[in-house]
Amino acid sequence: MRKHTQSLFAATMMVLLVTLAPAQTGDQQPQMTPEQKAEMEAYMKAGAPGAPHKALASMAGTYDLKIRSWHDPDGPAMENAGTATRTMTLDGRVLVEEMSSSMMGTPYNGYSMMGFDNVTGRYWSTWNDSMSTGLMVSEGTCDAQARTCTFTGSWNDPIKKGPVKARMTTRWPNPMTEIFEMYGPGRDGREIKMMEITYTKK
Repeated sequence: MRKHTQSLFAATMMVLLVTLAPAQTGDQQPQMTPEQKAEMEAYMKAGAPGAPHKALASMAGTYDLKIRSWHDPDGPAMENAGTATRTMTLDGRVLVEEMSSSMMGTPYNGYSMMGFDNVTGRYWSTWNDSMSTGLMVSEGTCDAQARTCTFTGSWNDPIKKGPVKARMTTRWPNPMTEIFEMYGPGRDGREIKMMEITYTKK
């Protein structure tokens, strides 16, 4: 993460230097080497929103949520209702979701970001909420024709004091309905279905 941040900072500084140089040298346009031009083109290409970002933009809007969660795979699901608002930010590059619900009778709020990395060719997602101080980070792929996405990610568990891995699937049975499912390790270490959220677009 630090290396990635440093690379982005270096690219930003390069753009600033190229932009500010004319003012410092009397309107004389600085000449970039072929290597610098290639680097600049690579950064510009990596930062340009494309078709995957337009697909994310189609998910913007407000939703009613039906939330089902399981602590015991053989037990009944806990059910809660909620709402979510999704908006695009950073000039159409990132989808932001703000969710509001309740968990065990306590108000519960969550915040996520989702984007597509042109460099890796993969989607990424973050999640944090009002019941933790940590961050869940995931990445995955989407199939536009099948209208499905599959992600894997992890968060730091407060009991185990270490990372716990999970996988998430999302499918769209119709344009107004989205079903999100999350799977993770149960008490015995075997994978169980932990959560299902049905999004109904208003």
